[in-house]
Amino acid sequence: MKKMIFLVLAVMLALPGWAKTAREEVYETLEKAGAVYYAYPVTESQNTAAPKGYKPFYISHYGRHGSRYLISDNDYKRMLDLFAKAHEANALTPLGEDTYKKIEHIWEEAEGRGGDLSPLGVRQHKGIAARMYDAYPEVFTDDARMSARSTIVMRCALSMDAFCESLKEKNPKIDITRESSNRYMNYLNYHSPQSNAFNGKDGEWQELYRKFEEQNLTPDRLVGEIFSDPAWVRRNVNPVDFMWGMYWLAVDMQNMETQEEFLSLFTPEELYNIWQTFNFRFYVADSNYTPANGMNLDNAKPLLRNILDSAQEVIDEGANGATLRFGHDGNLIPLTAILRLEGCYNSVSEPEEMADAFRSYYISPMAGNVQIVFFRNKSGDVLCKFMLNEREIAIPVETSQFPYYQWNDVKAYYEDILAQPDYIP
Repeated sequence: MKKMIFLVLAVMLALPGWAKTAREEVYETLEKAGAVYYAYPVTESQNTAAPKGYKPFYISHYGRHGSRYLISDNDYKRMLDLFAKAHEANALTPLGEDTYKKIEHIWEEAEGRGGDLSPLGVRQHKGIAARMYDAYPEVFTDDARMSARSTIVMRCALSMDAFCESLKEKNPKIDITRESSNRYMNYLNYHSPQSNAFNGKDGEWQELYRKFEEQNLTPDRLVGEIFSDPAWVRRNVNPVDFMWGMYWLAVDMQNMETQEEFLSLFTPEELYNIWQTFNFRFYVADSNYTPANGMNLDNAKPLLRNILDSAQEVIDEGANGATLRFGHDGNLIPLTAILRLEGCYNSVSEPEEMADAFRSYYISPMAGNVQIVFFRNKSGDVLCKFMLNEREIAIPVETSQFPYYQWNDVKAYYEDILAQPDYIP
């Protein structure tokens, strides 16, 4: 036990940007227990003035789709049907009856929209784009080279459209080519066969996860608060499955328009424990989990290659513009890790270490994004800075003027990473 506490503290101390533990952050803002369901938190971007003589001319961007409904209608309907069955059997407590009415209410909005971008998701991307334009208007000249690409999933394409429309509201003269096509999936949403196998149902970590879930999910209190008939529960309710189902409803309400609330059904400790269980899965499948040996980060290599090549092309041509890309959390998370963004590529192996090594709500909330903003002076010298969710962030490249880095140094650093052979078990 003492060794484990030491390991956790060591991980925490290795993250200079995080003054609080994950537990403290989740307790303080319960919505963060949603992990990748956390609604985009930024309302004002961070922009340190560029060194004298340097002007912005290009932005390289990758954004996750905005807020969405739960991935399937069944995520709502199965809970609604269970509550309806319990209601008919007179097996609900007064709190259970109230919860049943709330689920009926949110179903009115959610029905037929499983996996769809929500109105909030549209607003998020319009806001990010507007702030980008206001911060760097020099990028968006009338003749700017602008391209936007999304994965073939509709919520990503609609996020792209919202983003582009917001930019065109700022400057109707800019021309943005938009495509949602299989042509670009090989870098917008790449997953190697090796990583798919590692992260599948037969992955070596699955038993470790099962035990961690068993340790963290304690549904009896919640079940007892909702259902009044233990005999009915014994025949009709899987307690762990019920707790997960209520968790999904609770954490996704922040992404919907209907004003209902389920987080108060849980204690902060229960929410934290569910979050760290959910967080485990994202860390193992998408980030720098030690036993994966960089396999998940390799998935971002085609995207990193596109980022470097697209930027260099604009630089060589002396052009202005932006390359906008839209995808998913499973792409954004490995991108932040292969870029070595501060706090995004920590490597640990034990479940108890993961909460403070990898915080899914910090890296990939709904509409999460990476922006690399490029600046040049009259002599053609190019600087760049990195932003995660509109916050300036460090990379492990030497600089005397943070958050700005010499592009040539940055490019050389990432070329070295791309030159490393992929890990194949």
